[in-house]
This record gives sequence, C-alpha cells and structure tokens, in this order.
Amino acid sequence: MTHTAPQPERKAADTAALLQDIAQRSQQLLSDYFQRAGKDDGYSVLDPQAMLNAFQELGSRYLAQPQKLLQTQMAFWLDSVELWKREMEKLWLQKPVAPLSEPVAGDKRFKDEMWAQNFVFDYLKQAYLLASNHLLDSVNKVEGIDAHSAKKTAFYLRQYIDAMSPTNFIATNPQVLKATLESGGENLLKGLREMLDDLQRSKGRLAFKMTDLNAFRLGENIATTPGKVVYENELMQLIQYAPSTDKVFERPLLVIPPWINKFYILDLKAKNSLIKWAVDQGHTVFVISWVNPDEKLRDKRFDDYMLEGPLAALDAIQQATGAKDVKALAYCIGGTLLASTLAYMASKRDNRIKAATFMTTLMDFSDIGELEVFVDEQQMEQLEAHMHKKGYLEGHHMADVFNLLRENDLVWSFVVNNYLLGKEPMAFDLLYWNSDSTRMPAAMHSFYLRNMYLYNRLREPGGIELDGVPIDLRQIKTPAYWISTREDHIAPWRTTYLGTQLLSGPKRFVLGGSGHIAGIVNPPSANKYGYCTNDALPETADEWLQGSTPHEGSWWSDWAQWVADYNGKQVAARQPGDGKLQPIEDAPGRYVKARLV
Repeated sequence: MTHTAPQPERKAADTAALLQDIAQRSQQLLSDYFQRAGKDDGYSVLDPQAMLNAFQELGSRYLAQPQKLLQTQMAFWLDSVELWKREMEKLWLQKPVAPLSEPVAGDKRFKDEMWAQNFVFDYLKQAYLLASNHLLDSVNKVEGIDAHSAKKTAFYLRQYIDAMSPTNFIATNPQVLKATLESGGENLLKGLREMLDDLQRSKGRLAFKMTDLNAFRLGENIATTPGKVVYENELMQLIQYAPSTDKVFERPLLVIPPWINKFYILDLKAKNSLIKWAVDQGHTVFVISWVNPDEKLRDKRFDDYMLEGPLAALDAIQQATGAKDVKALAYCIGGTLLASTLAYMASKRDNRIKAATFMTTLMDFSDIGELEVFVDEQQMEQLEAHMHKKGYLEGHHMADVFNLLRENDLVWSFVVNNYLLGKEPMAFDLLYWNSDSTRMPAAMHSFYLRNMYLYNRLREPGGIELDGVPIDLRQIKTPAYWISTREDHIAPWRTTYLGTQLLSGPKRFVLGGSGHIAGIVNPPSANKYGYCTNDALPETADEWLQGSTPHEGSWWSDWAQWVADYNGKQVAARQPGDGKLQPIEDAPGRYVKARLV
C-alpha cells in the first residue's frame, strides 16, 4: 500500500531542493566569474561615460537657465498637487475622478486591474507616469543642446525611467505581491533559479529567455518549407525550394534577407511563411542563408557580401534553372545591399534583375530614428576597437540595441515574468527567432555603420565604391516596389520613402500597418493591419500619405499583382537538382543552425 505525502511536506521538500539547486548554481557561477575576471573588455552598447556626459550636459544647461529650471519644477509641483487632490476626492468623497496621468497606447505594464481599483497602486502608477512625463519633457524645454545630444539624453533618460517603473519591483507590483503571498515566496525562488539559468547559459551575461528555447527545431517545426541547399560559399548558402505547383513562372525569385538576423523570419510556420506563400503562388524561390561569421571572417567587407551574396546567387540560379533573369525581394539591410548591388550592376550594364522589391529598406539614412543614439564618432571608435580585438561584433550586442528600442516589451516584461513571477516564458516562434542572434564581421560592420549611418554616403553619386566601382543609385532603372510599415522603429517609413526619390525606374511605394516584423510577416489569410497605396510619388512622405488610399488585407496581395508584369511566362515546375547544381543538403541548411548563446 502506497501513501501520498501530505501537501505541506511535499511543498517543503520541493522548496528545499530548489534552495539546494540555487546554492550549487550560485557557487559555480561565482567560480566561473573569478576565472573570467580581467578577460572581458567591458564593451556595452550603453556606454556609461556617454550616459554620464549626456546627463551632465542637461544639468549644466538648466543651471545656466534658472528661469527654465524654475518653470519646470513649478509645473511638476502643480501637477503633483492636482494629482493628490484628485486622489483624495476619489478616496474620501467616493466620486469618479478622471485620471491625471494614463499610460500611452500600447503600454502593457499597468494592465492588472489593481492598478486602477486600488487607491495606493492607482496613486503610485499616476505619480510615476506624471514624474516620467515631466522628466522627458525637460529635455525638450532646455535650450542650447544640439539635436543629436538631445536625442541621446532623452533615450538614456527613458531607459532609466522605465527601469525604475513600479512594475519592476516586488513591493510595488500588485501582480507580483499576489503571486508571492499565494505561493509563500516560491515564485521568487523560481525566478532566482531562472536568473541563475540565464547567467549560466550565457557565461555570466544576463541574457533572459524570451521564449522556451527547447520548443522549436529548425527544419522540424519552424523553417519547414521543403527545399535543398544547392550552392554555398564562405558567406552564404543558397536554398532552392521545391515547387508546389505543376507550372511555375519563368523568372525565379531571389530573396535576400538581412544578415543581422536569420532568414527564417520569412519561414516561421506554414500559415505565416512568405517563402511558402511565394512558392504556392508559382514562384521558383531561392533564398540566401547567410553564415553566422566568426573571427576567421573578420576581413569580409560589404563588397564581399555583394560579390559572394546576390551576385554569386545570380550565377548559381542560372546554373540551377537555366534562367538568366530573376526578380529580387530583399529585407532591411538585405534591401540596402540589393540597392547597392543594382547600382554596381548598372555601372557594369548587367540587367539580370528585372524587378526589385525593398522591404523596410533604408537607402537615404537622413533620419534613422532612435538608432542615431548609438552612432557617433566617439561610439564608433569604441566599437571598432572592440571589433578589432574580437574580429566581429557579438550577436548579443546587436540584439541589445534592438531590444532597447522597445525596452518595456522586450526587456522589462521578461524580467517581471521570468524573475519576479517565476514563470517560464511561453513558446513563441517569433521570439525564438528574435533570440537567435548573429555576429557581424568587423570590416563589413565598420564600413556599413560609417558609410551608411554615420556619413550617409550611399545617397550621394559616387559616395561609395564597391569592388573599386563608384556607385550611384540614380543609375538604377530596374522597376522597384517598396513596402514599409507605419510603426517601424528600425527603418522609419518616412526615411525609407526617400529611396523613391533616388532610383530612376518605374516605382511603387506601399505603406503597411504595424512594425518592422509584424507588418511584413502579414499573410492575406490573417486579414490584419491593411496597407495604403498612392500611384503618385511626391517629394515628401507626408504628401504621399495625404494622397494615399487605404486598403484592407495584406500587402502581399498588392505585391503579387505588381510583380505579375515581371514573372515571365509559365514553364514546367523545377525541382532542386534538375539543373547543373546538385543538392548539398536539405533546407534550411547548416549555416542557419549555427546558434549563439
């Protein structure tokens, strides 16, 4: 006869085991830390000295303008008094009172009902939001700070403000307090174990999990569109996907993804895979899968990404299918590379690309949004010194930059969920991809940041040379299609629109809803976000928007109609291996499977 242990005894035993595990992991982490001491150069995308300089300048400007300082302090004091007055009316008079401060649209931190129902938490929330708004507004009101410094100061200040949110602390988060009381603090122990797991997995760097890292396997439940790797070199593998139709369009479709991230954002699951959808439409799809470089590729240049990327792919596609001409579709930095390649090809009178699609692509880098915070001469020198030592930029540094652009959604929400609530993050394919970082070769990344972001030379005729050839985007006469998204924080749509003023061929610009990822990975079956079109291409993006027409559904459908003019006739379906290139391995290939911490 078996006996089940009483619940309190079993819980005590579980807690004891948890504490023992925490103690062992902590001891190991301390040992590892002392072994690594002095070996890390301490580089961070958030430079402490740059932050200190920014705040010191803001303070000195205010001290030189005492009237502005007094006005700022008085405005904050008056709003604080008004907040207290309203809260007292609500508490003592039991009357409905309009909140003085509310979270902005999309701010999910205060969604727990206790933030509105409980007097203490409601006051805490509003007091925090009130102080946050006044602090951020103070940067705009002070005079004498140049635009770049003001943007950096506002960004750094926002990082501090969001870090200090009451939602991020045990005693001031009602959801965490409730979980702690109900579990007897077990959530905090589980959270501590989660933190130790993350520190151990990332060798002392706090890399929190955004998703269940064991839930996805490339080629099994994501990146599953059937195909073969038919060509490879040091920088990329070229995947040819198997047809799903009896007939296909004569001109293949070459997809050029960014190498800052991995290509399978376009092939997460069958229901939202742009690659599978294109195959089902009758395109013979080829995709470049970039290598995840190490120090051996430190000297690979932007030129090499062109020569060994799209240009090598064009030659391989002709061998694989016999087709001399293609259509090209490129994403983010892949689009910047495509534009550069087209300009290079124009100078060589090479017109093998008959239609070009640019997804969230910058060509003119006049306004790069908050990414500007990370790009100036001082920070470039520090970054280049770090890359010179390592041979590359670690993937987590690029991930840190993008996460800090949406810190509440991509940083602090996971801190609360994983470490304070002690919950495992849910399995989410997009966040798995987002956590799958890639390195940047030192030579390429330095060239890209300096020539594009820092000096904005790509827009200038002859401003950039590739493989010894000065390029000019105005020489590009290839029909071009732009798709940008309204809420893009990486490639602001008004800046991507400037590319339409540079190229000389037939052009179409489309504006989708949502952001850099969701607005692109938006299949027609989802019927979300919508898009706007305007056949005219006036000088400014705002003029274009004023004359645009909104449509329901996905931009994929609009693109399918546009690209139909460049597909060519229909031919028998092409299987990978039918041509002169023999399959090397199954898609998605081994390059994309090289995973960093």
